[in-house]
Amino acid sequence: MIQIRNKRLPLPVIQGGMGVGVSLGGLAGAVAACGGMGCVSAAHAGYREADFRQNPQEADLRGLKQEIDRARRLSNGRGLVAVNLMVAMKQYAPLVRAAVEAGADAIISGAGLPLELPGLVGKADVALAPIVSSARAAKLILRRWAKGFDRTADFVVIEGCKAGGHLGFAEEDLLADRCQTLDEILPGVLAEVKPYEEQYGHAIPVFVAGGVYTGADMAHFTKLGAAGVQLATRFIPTYECDASQTYKDVLLAAKPEDVRIIHSPVGMPGRALNTPLVQALAEGKRFPPKHCARCLKTCDPAAVPYCITHALIEAVKGNVEEGLFFCGENVGRLDRMRTVRELMDELVTEWRQNL
Repeated sequence: MIQIRNKRLPLPVIQGGMGVGVSLGGLAGAVAACGGMGCVSAAHAGYREADFRQNPQEADLRGLKQEIDRARRLSNGRGLVAVNLMVAMKQYAPLVRAAVEAGADAIISGAGLPLELPGLVGKADVALAPIVSSARAAKLILRRWAKGFDRTADFVVIEGCKAGGHLGFAEEDLLADRCQTLDEILPGVLAEVKPYEEQYGHAIPVFVAGGVYTGADMAHFTKLGAAGVQLATRFIPTYECDASQTYKDVLLAAKPEDVRIIHSPVGMPGRALNTPLVQALAEGKRFPPKHCARCLKTCDPAAVPYCITHALIEAVKGNVEEGLFFCGENVGRLDRMRTVRELMDELVTEWRQNL
């Protein structure tokens, strides 16, 4: 049992946020019902709303609240329901407020440094966690939160270089395989949180993500001082995952050599499968956005090689030709469909056996 703010997390497992539409209320609620922390991705959570093309901002706020509510109902009050929010999104502040209004237990924020997050939630009773990829990033965020808002993190997620989706590492370091490992990053982050644990009188659990695949991996990191782990790609081939079956089948068929580091309009490198879209982009082709949802702070529709919102929505719908399929480095190890309960039981049993 892990204490997070004034609530308890029965099992040391966070299901990572996956957008667009891969981890919504169905997956997050199923994970929470097993005693883990399920995570709704706020990245266009309203993409299925009828007015999404006309009013993407309103649809996303409405959709996020609906998905949090669905996850909370499915959780049966057992685990926790979190929201994953990208700092890079233009609607960051309104989405934070929507998550609070809908009763999310926690907000996990990355794709940039969430330096102003405590100011956006005010006195709301919600746990806050930054996603970091280095001890330096943890130091910057924790210092800002303490000085600017007299608040510290309720937990921290370290996302390593083997994670899927957007990565907090330089592209040249990823391609040259010279990024720090989770084993190397974890001690530094633990050292950074310690003074704030003493200052604020409570533990700040640290979770590790990126390349974590088995219960044995969980045991390895908990022995090193982590409170638990975050996994994302492993939850995709589950029956409760909110993506289409075609999306799941694409990942199940993937081999290790199919993984690529790609450029994202978010302004960060990402890890995805080498699908037709990724192949065409590597050849220098451009796919001008046909419709702009005005979602990213850094995006210039007149210059970007493709619209990441369109690509991610097409992927979750099962469009292999036009879709962008984010994945972790271990995607080639996925072997079959499971229920969330089966996967959680497998992870926790292996974890306990290897402690």
